[in-house]
Amino acid sequence: MIVRDFDDIVANEKDRVVSDAKWTSVRMLLAGDGMGFSFHITFLEEGSEHTFHYKNHFESVYCMKGKGRITDLATGETHEIKPGTMYALNEHDKHTLVADEELVMACCFNPPVSGDEVHQEDGSYAAPVAENA
Repeated sequence: MIVRDFDDIVANEKDRVVSDAKWTSVRMLLAGDGMGFSFHITFLEEGSEHTFHYKNHFESVYCMKGKGRITDLATGETHEIKPGTMYALNEHDKHTLVADEELVMACCFNPPVSGDEVHQEDGSYAAPVAENA
């Protein structure tokens, strides 16, 4: 059983707290935990806009706090994000996420991230490297 405390991670495990352009992600579960997915609590700053394209990962996101919008860049369709909204990028959807208020999101990635990924220029994370490669 894996049991972790969010506040303990933030205070004592700085390698699990990743920040980039106006967002911070606290990685509660990573690839090394062997669960087959990673689990993060992510904060997006109010007024920020982010374009992501997870070509090598599937992501599911649940909004816990805040308001914003997500736009599917292939279709132009925009959806409201508010507490209780879930979206899943089941087709590696390139999207833009706008935080009208600070957004607090619970996120799952499959395959799991290892924890040290940075967004590439196209908004994606690099494909995971197989352990036995």
